Amino acid sequence: MTTAQALIAFLTRQYTERDGRHHRLISATWGIFGHGNVAGIGQALVEVGNGTRNGDGHGIHNGNGNGIRNTTNIDTTHPAPRMPYLQGRNEQAMVHAAVGYARQSGRLSAHAVTTSIGPGATNLVTGAALATVNHLPVLLLPGDTFATRPADPVLQQLEVPYAGDVTVNDCLRPVSRYFDRITRPEALIPAALQAMRVLADPAETGAVTLALPQDVQAEAYDWPEEFFAERVWRVRRPAPDPAELEQAVRAVRSARRPLIVAGGGVRHSGAEETLAAFTAATRIPVASTQAGKGSLRHDHPADVGGIGHTGTATADELARAADLVIGIGTRYTDFTTASGTLFENPAVRFLNLNITGFDAHKLAALPLVADARTGLEALTSALAGRGYRVDPAYETEYTGAKEAWEERVEAAFTTPDPTARPTQVQILGLLDALVTEDDILINAAGSLPGDLHKLWRARSRDQYHVEYGYSCMGYEIPAAIGVLLATAPHQRPRPVWALVGDGTYLMNPTEIVTAVQENLPLKLLILQNHGYASIGGLSEAVGGERLGTAYRHRDADGGFTGPPLPVDLAANAASLGMRVLRATTIDDLRKALAEARGAEGPTCVYVETETPDTVSGPPPAQAWWDVPVAETATRPAAVEAREEYDRRAAARRHHL
Repeated sequence: MTTAQALIAFLTRQYTERDGRHHRLISATWGIFGHGNVAGIGQALVEVGNGTRNGDGHGIHNGNGNGIRNTTNIDTTHPAPRMPYLQGRNEQAMVHAAVGYARQSGRLSAHAVTTSIGPGATNLVTGAALATVNHLPVLLLPGDTFATRPADPVLQQLEVPYAGDVTVNDCLRPVSRYFDRITRPEALIPAALQAMRVLADPAETGAVTLALPQDVQAEAYDWPEEFFAERVWRVRRPAPDPAELEQAVRAVRSARRPLIVAGGGVRHSGAEETLAAFTAATRIPVASTQAGKGSLRHDHPADVGGIGHTGTATADELARAADLVIGIGTRYTDFTTASGTLFENPAVRFLNLNITGFDAHKLAALPLVADARTGLEALTSALAGRGYRVDPAYETEYTGAKEAWEERVEAAFTTPDPTARPTQVQILGLLDALVTEDDILINAAGSLPGDLHKLWRARSRDQYHVEYGYSCMGYEIPAAIGVLLATAPHQRPRPVWALVGDGTYLMNPTEIVTAVQENLPLKLLILQNHGYASIGGLSEAVGGERLGTAYRHRDADGGFTGPPLPVDLAANAASLGMRVLRATTIDDLRKALAEARGAEGPTCVYVETETPDTVSGPPPAQAWWDVPVAETATRPAAVEAREEYDRRAAARRHHL
């Protein structure tokens, strides 16, 4: 077999196992072919993988929504499963689709992505960074220049005068959790095994890159049969160290105003029910990061909403007074900590339950290094015999504040005039009134993440899918395709909504073609506000005066204050094959959203937004975010912004 054939055959026989359930580790391969992979991986997908989407019961549309295999015991006598192929339009977008699939699959099943050399390979970098930042598995298989160097340089090769072995694929090293270049066929054996180990390790997972020189891909080798044996990679649930657990118990029992910060690790571990049981026993309130939103349903008594710069007033006020912050599966980004200004109590201490020691020790915390579900079970059990529960007055305080915040959400979602053009928040309100716990919302960048984090009412553990670790514009449409592929095994497809502004849409609309090709019932909601709304507001706040943030014609002075650009994004989406529903009023939009939700094919709802006033707009930020302002300037806007910056920055502290 060639190296490429051997790799595909190997990948079809890799499985993960957690809690007694098996899943295909690599359940499909995305690819755009060029001279760097068409004769290698491309030929192998036909020769070994059969290159089809469905087939012998191992296709993408079989299983339980978390991959392909769903048996407690693997039948080693069954013919090797196929490797389905998915056709992408942009290499970065293919990685985003794979990431969306992996997240929806609970990180138990992933996709591979193959590209040609040169620009195909470098286009992977942004997607790889997103995957690694968010601890989501994806296998990258970029083509590489010739290992044997029969001609040097070859087409699309970058020559580095000081290092003959460097190629553009080395750009992927810092954004990969594991990287190897397969310069000989036999080198694939240890490299492939290491790649699977990292992909299946909940503490290590992220982007994994196997760079494949195009000549080595096509080179034949006599492979050992053992390489192709079915392998099960068990996804660990490490338990906490007894001494660390005892420290954690003492910290919780001594706390008077504890607050839980639920991060993405709660979801990755499947620890939502365990978290609910812990809060039922202790009555400790739960705030959530963007990745952790949905850890508790929005109507759970202990859920106090998002935390940090885009958080709720309820959560942020609790954070300011907390004497113990219990971080569960969170990385404590600057949005969560309000750039080090949120946790104001001089006596505040941190207890971090995390599967990685790196994150568990942040903010000088007491570490509880363990799987989130296993660690919560142990903590709940250890506290059960010691009678801990927060003071009833504290519970009354935060439940009352939660009710008050819900009134603010209702006011923001109100649409008094059905003939008016809707604001962005009113659009979210209409969608909120329509969806059920089946619906999944996907977003990543712009002003939407802030509004969603503050206002959205998450109804299920996986409804809220906002990628805010890397906050990558253009993630939403391909990620929605990946989510649809992961949910497709259900008899009734779940409604999956990709929410994008005009700026995000223009970044990466290409995978609409893939959704049309696969006839996936993607619901695309385009909000046209003629510019970068989020950065426009930030630019104004930091003295940038909104330079370069509006999509408008140049004026006579060379600025961008002319009429809006005559760009018709609805027509563009229609030209790519989508059915498009245009809405101009609140009433139109209500009907269009309902029609799109019931559609069986890819459908776009297009709406122009109204600029909100102080009454109809979302609640302002409840906590600060550090974006440095010019220290010296002559323009009044920048001078005033710097004065406000200095005032805010003075409140920053180190937690030691």
